Amino acid sequence: MTKLAQTAGLTEVQREIVATVRQFVDREIIPAAQDLEHSDTYPQAIVDQMKDLGLFGLMIPQEYGGLGESLLTYALCVEELARGWMSISGVINTHFIVAYMLRQHGTEEQKQRYLPRMATGEVRGAFSMSEPELGSDVAAIRTRGVRDADGGYTITGQKMWLTNGGSATLVAALVKTDEGADKPHRNLTAFLVEKPTGFGEVKPGLTIPGKIDKLGYKGIDTTELIFDGYHAGADDVLGGKPGQGFFQMMDGIEVGRVNVSARACGVGIRAFELAVRYAQQRETFGKPIADHQAIAFQLAEMATKVEAAHLMMVNAARLKDSGERNDVAAGMAKYLASEFCSEVTQQSFRIHGGYGYSKEYEIERLMRDAPFLLIGEGTSEIQKTIISKNLLNEYRI
Repeated sequence: MTKLAQTAGLTEVQREIVATVRQFVDREIIPAAQDLEHSDTYPQAIVDQMKDLGLFGLMIPQEYGGLGESLLTYALCVEELARGWMSISGVINTHFIVAYMLRQHGTEEQKQRYLPRMATGEVRGAFSMSEPELGSDVAAIRTRGVRDADGGYTITGQKMWLTNGGSATLVAALVKTDEGADKPHRNLTAFLVEKPTGFGEVKPGLTIPGKIDKLGYKGIDTTELIFDGYHAGADDVLGGKPGQGFFQMMDGIEVGRVNVSARACGVGIRAFELAVRYAQQRETFGKPIADHQAIAFQLAEMATKVEAAHLMMVNAARLKDSGERNDVAAGMAKYLASEFCSEVTQQSFRIHGGYGYSKEYEIERLMRDAPFLLIGEGTSEIQKTIISKNLLNEYRI
């Protein structure tokens, strides 16, 4: 077990779950990650083992076939998975957000229809909010759903940056509908779109064009989603009430930011592990480079950043589990963890010297994965906007 990023106050069950995932990462993910990542291959064998471990149902209530665990337990498992390969944690990230939104906001019929199959991994979730010209301005969504005579909706528009867009079978998509509200965000509705896996026109009026080629975050499919006259039934509206999509999605994003924080912690831990090991093996001027103060001080800085990020992530998860608002805590954790992850990865890369630039060394992969965490689930600038607005409200004179 790593000496860094320990979590006090865990139950015996939590410790066993996290230890099991860590062993799985060391045994199955780390040895396979380099080849799968460089060939941009979907890790199907690893995903199948994750199903067997019950990871897809980790936070789904027991009455729907899941393990009923807390956000903290889930986040600690994500941290371990990202330590092995960030893309693996991405396989369950959007799945987890959709399952959480169903648990919190779905009708009982929707919960019965989807959650038991999501718990086994038979149904896998994807999360669709962004659009090509949208970014973080959610209220500016253009994809539109027009109400039909039968009470359903005809949806037309283009969504962007769907993680697991091709491999998922259930997409929670945020769409503009006409609810007559004077505020744009109150005219947004979340639809549950069930579809087969694959690319092309997967259902009438629903197309997944293909994988988007990326700098890092390989092995996992990131796609567009195009609606062209797609018909959604009234029972496909999350919670059964249109116009609630913004609030439902923001609730999902809040826990998603804890997830991204955990992924950043995992990547940072791995970057530190690689650096501290290499620094004790590589020699210059007759001694290991770890004995040079310049390198030793870098290791000290890296370890401190890893520890600080982990503590903030754990705090944000525990706040959410307690029922308290955690938007500021989640924003702070996501901001700090992603920035520190980038810095720690850069420091590890420098410690590796020329070897860090070689595809034979793992740090090269981490260097391409870390930037995604700076923008996933909202950029650092968005987090600072959320944090500062809340602080000014709290400290207003």
